[in-house]
Amino acid sequence: MLEDKNQNKTSLAELGEFGLIDHITKYFKVEQPTTIKGVGDDAAVLAASEQQTLVTTDLLVEGVHFDLSYMPLKHLGYKSVMVNLSDVYAMNGTAAQITVSIAVSNRFPLEAIEELYAGIQLACDTYKIDLVGGDTTSSTKGILISVTAIGKANKEDIVFRNTAKETDLIVVSGDLGAAYLGLQVLEREKQVFKVNPNNQPDLDNYTYLIERQLKPEARKDIAGLLKELEVQPTSMIDISDGLSSELFHLCTQSKVGCKIYEDKLPLDPQVISACEEFELDSTMVALSGGEDYELLFTVPIGDFDKIKGNPNFSIIGHITEENQGLQLITRANQEIELKAQGWNTMKA
Repeated sequence: MLEDKNQNKTSLAELGEFGLIDHITKYFKVEQPTTIKGVGDDAAVLAASEQQTLVTTDLLVEGVHFDLSYMPLKHLGYKSVMVNLSDVYAMNGTAAQITVSIAVSNRFPLEAIEELYAGIQLACDTYKIDLVGGDTTSSTKGILISVTAIGKANKEDIVFRNTAKETDLIVVSGDLGAAYLGLQVLEREKQVFKVNPNNQPDLDNYTYLIERQLKPEARKDIAGLLKELEVQPTSMIDISDGLSSELFHLCTQSKVGCKIYEDKLPLDPQVISACEEFELDSTMVALSGGEDYELLFTVPIGDFDKIKGNPNFSIIGHITEENQGLQLITRANQEIELKAQGWNTMKA
């Protein structure tokens, strides 16, 4: 919850739109050689290159995508950038610039917006990207954040969702389900706080889960790792809405089916123990949780030896003919039809 300890808070109306923009962007540095002009003019100026341009955008709305009772504004700023960078990396590209537009209600003082932009700046510094523009306006309630990311990739390196082939291996980076369980922990603590505001939560056993929810990292490293292994993915998508939903997108667009294996799904030990505590099925959490921002991709079966045993990747299944549909092979060797039960933003 936004605390009201500091009485010396600055109203956004005192600064005005241009004063606010100047104030929150003055510490952003330019890192990219393709950024000719960033913030401060009518439009950004980016240098043309022989590479192809990637553009992606996401809108985050308070009460739909985040809850400020447990999401610190600095974390929110960081996460809003990660959501977009993840989409660029899912195209096997390199992110270079972002624009950030926000709408805020008058319940937010300048100091709150400074916190939000501190998170955005940390993301820019960490991932070596430039803030090159955006907009600020008022909102009748809450806060809305729209981030657009601009990236580059060589034409031959770009990977789409619709190019998976039969017999390709299905691979995921990292592990699954932690972000969803982090959300469950935070929601539970929110309910406890409502009953007893003096209660001090003990979150030591959930540090990884909470970090995956509040401060996810986009997988900038995967393109380089695959290049080192001399592996060119045949298709790729990021896991934002849950593994099963992303598999549906990939298979539907590629006109293929798939088989994935329950015992191959990568789960962190904290995920397994939290599932037991919350009485949740760990497989369903991995399939439907969402917000992991790992990469799901396919590679030719001939690359098996290059991928197997690599600690960054898990081979979880393979692509089949379209008429076989999407199947989960359980630990008991039963076939179950996969359902897309991930996050649906239109039902929020």
